[in-house]
Amino acid sequence: MATGLQSVIASTVHMEAGDVYSCGRDLLEGLKSNRPDVLLLDMQLPDIGGKELAETILKQYPEVRIIVLTSLEATHHVEEMIQIGCMGYLLKSTADYSRLIQAIEQAYSGEVFLDDTLQKQLLANIMKKRKQGEDTIAQLTRREKEVLRLITDELTNQEIADQLCVSVRTVECHRLSLLHKLGAKNTAGLVKKAIELRLTK
Repeated sequence: MATGLQSVIASTVHMEAGDVYSCGRDLLEGLKSNRPDVLLLDMQLPDIGGKELAETILKQYPEVRIIVLTSLEATHHVEEMIQIGCMGYLLKSTADYSRLIQAIEQAYSGEVFLDDTLQKQLLANIMKKRKQGEDTIAQLTRREKEVLRLITDELTNQEIADQLCVSVRTVECHRLSLLHKLGAKNTAGLVKKAIELRLTK
């Protein structure tokens, strides 16, 4: 497959094919002396995970634009790789040569490229999460929302009680209710959920 990709890129007038590496360590060593404008990265190399490898490369060589070329279709992989700074995500199963060239061109221009199939999946996930968020928010009482906002502001139970003119025991009850309704295990989990549901100030 790597040979085929090299041939396609080499046959494109405005592109030049670079080196091919079979493992992460060889890639990191090669980048010390030869850095491409756009790097096609497989998520499943034998020695270093794709996420870890991409993070290392982007930290050391932020100018390199990475396109993930993989068979992993799970949207959480896509979100993860885009969040850390990758410029594209292309599935091996759906990638034809014209889409590959388009992905490289967009990444080179600073635009994010996503496989069509993944775009639809991501949109469906966003809509699902939005619906779940709306349903969760609807379960919270006005006072629970107030307590949650104050928790995200790093106030203690006593400080929250003083601000809301209620007892500490009442605040503790609201906190326990929030943990149950939001499916969180601790304060850090509550804060994370509050951010996801946009309940912070």
